[in-house]
Formats: sequence, structure tokens, C-alpha cells
Amino acid sequence: MLGWTVTFFIIAIIAAIFGFGGIAASAAGIAKILFVAFLVLAVISLALGRRMPA
Repeated sequence: MLGWTVTFFIIAIIAAIFGFGGIAASAAGIAKILFVAFLVLAVISLALGRRMPA
């Protein structure tokens, strides 16, 4: 998921350089959403992975 975030971020940068504001804003928005989802899943994975065996 972090790879997709970086991909959309790079697309946003390239689109901004070439002047495609709408595409750049959309790609940046998608990158933000994917990054937040990655962080949430990483924290959940860390929390659940550290449980003591029953």
C-alpha cells in the first residue's frame, strides 16, 4: 500500500509540473488517503501482533 502511495505522489508531482492542476490535486488526494490507510493498518498490525500467547 505504501508503494501505491508513492506512485500517486509521483503522478501528482509530474502532473503539477506539466500544469494539470486537477489531475495533480486528485492524485495527491488519493495519495493522502492511501497513506492514512497504511498508517492505520500498520498501527493495528503492531497492536495485534504484540499480544501474549494464550
